[in-house]
Amino acid sequence: MSSSFLSRLRPRLSKAWIESRDLIWARRRRLAVGFLLLLVGRVCGLILPATTKYLVDEVIGEGRLGILGWLLLAAGLGTVIQAASSFGLSQLLGVAAQRSIAELRQSVEQHVVRLPVSFFDSKKSGELISRIMNDADGIRNLVGTGLVYLVGSVVTATLALAVLLYLQWRLTLVTLAVLLGFLVFMGFSIVKLRPIFRERSKIEAEVTGRLNEALGGIRIVKSYTSEKREDRIFAAGTHRLFRATRRAIVASSAMGAVTSLSFGLLAILMMWIGARSIVSGEMTLGDFVMYLAFTGFLVAPMVQAASITAQMSEAFAGLDRIRELRSLTSEAQADEGRSRLDSVDGAIDFENVSFSYREGSPVLRNISFSVPVGTTTALVGPSGAGKSTIFRLAMAFGDPDEGRVLIDGHDLRDIRRSDYRSHLGVVLQEDFLFDGTIFENIRYSRPRATLSEVEAVSRLAHCDEFVDQLEDRYDTIIGERGIRLSGGQRQRVAIARAILADPRILLLDEATSSLDTASEAFIQDGLRVLRRGRTTLVIAHRLSTIRTADQILVMDEGRLIERGTHEDLLQAGGRYQELWQLQSGLPRLTESPAPPQPQPQPEPEPEPEPGG
Repeated sequence: MSSSFLSRLRPRLSKAWIESRDLIWARRRRLAVGFLLLLVGRVCGLILPATTKYLVDEVIGEGRLGILGWLLLAAGLGTVIQAASSFGLSQLLGVAAQRSIAELRQSVEQHVVRLPVSFFDSKKSGELISRIMNDADGIRNLVGTGLVYLVGSVVTATLALAVLLYLQWRLTLVTLAVLLGFLVFMGFSIVKLRPIFRERSKIEAEVTGRLNEALGGIRIVKSYTSEKREDRIFAAGTHRLFRATRRAIVASSAMGAVTSLSFGLLAILMMWIGARSIVSGEMTLGDFVMYLAFTGFLVAPMVQAASITAQMSEAFAGLDRIRELRSLTSEAQADEGRSRLDSVDGAIDFENVSFSYREGSPVLRNISFSVPVGTTTALVGPSGAGKSTIFRLAMAFGDPDEGRVLIDGHDLRDIRRSDYRSHLGVVLQEDFLFDGTIFENIRYSRPRATLSEVEAVSRLAHCDEFVDQLEDRYDTIIGERGIRLSGGQRQRVAIARAILADPRILLLDEATSSLDTASEAFIQDGLRVLRRGRTTLVIAHRLSTIRTADQILVMDEGRLIERGTHEDLLQAGGRYQELWQLQSGLPRLTESPAPPQPQPQPEPEPEPEPGG
């Protein structure tokens, strides 16, 4: 193998080896036992071909039937031991490989779910699922039978080579020359196959991600009769996957073809040199039969090594993709240098905060406001005004480009996000429920909560009104994303989940948007009780739901344009008054039941009475 080829091969394998080294080392004892079993089996497997020389030359050639029994006993015992060791090896390393796959999947999942929210904004869930589940599967060839078989193949080939050199060294040198060319080709294949397998895995993840989206949004697909469109998208994806798989098959087939060609050439050379050696008396017929048998023990491990090498190339490609995920800094890693936060009073301050998702397109522009402990602040304004972005920053899902977000005077960038979020209760506009029971979904915010505690918060959120009508009550399975519940019922469950968390800070993003008027009135009473003593930040389009807020912040185009109580803002006659009149259907301010009467009203009194 040339030095230039090795120089190209080494850096490509080094990263994959670094990733796999720890996996192998952590399971070194089990792999060592497996290698020992394999060695015993391979040595015992050599007994049967070794007896062929004595069977041909002495038993058949010289008629020594007395040793036939011993030959059969040795061959039978070797075969039994080989079979037993092979079974033990598959059980030992097969189970170990599956355990390692499970542990790697767990490790990758633990890292992925701790990545920043911004990472998930640009990734499809189906793609991530594919990377977690499929990319880890290939390591069975590293920590399972693959690596041990590869090492065992080298050992078996070495033993067979020693016997072959003893029987006919000239023929063996020719055999080695052919095998050396095969090894060069195998090393070249490692470099070529790995990116092909990597591309196939990437495309498969993309196709899986799109299919997951289509199935998850099947109601939208059917509503707009977009089945054919999804058919075309999926067909295009599967065709790309087919092309990538075809390239992998072509490369693997080429490797198999070269393997067959190499060993066919080897067989022809053996027939030529072997026949001449027997005729010249250099070898007996038994020697030649034994040579052929041991050549199989030299060639078969090389074929097996080629197959394992292709499988390990796929495993390395998967590890490369896993390494990409693991190289991303998780929130837990970023929080290592931050201060702990054991308790929270709940004061929130935005100081000159500016934020943008894309450079040059600010979403928030120099926002400043304070939410005192135990008070309720409402955010109102048109869509795109920046309300949800304020929530995003308040939940520590991102850091401002300029300014600071303070909690009890602590900059959120200086404290551990997990500590801070443990004091939050959240009800988002797009509530999310898991496929499980109502009981499991409500106590998701506090997994050790009892049934009586769940029932208590359900009454506060008015979940009991529909739960009591269900046959299985809190044990009712609600389906994926809570599909078996109505929109209002799902939102009540989400509110109950937030109440159960008993948070110091409550974030409500359109918490009653999916409720009818009657249900909204009930839940507003519950939320009013919940807000007592807690700092609450509310996003609302229905202005009637925030009349009791301690302060209302009016936003427009990323700027804070008004602030005050409901009455103060109506009195000011600005943007909030326009929104209030628009929703109330009132043409004039004086027709609103909420604001006080204007001071100039007494002026008409001096008018003369009729007939005066």
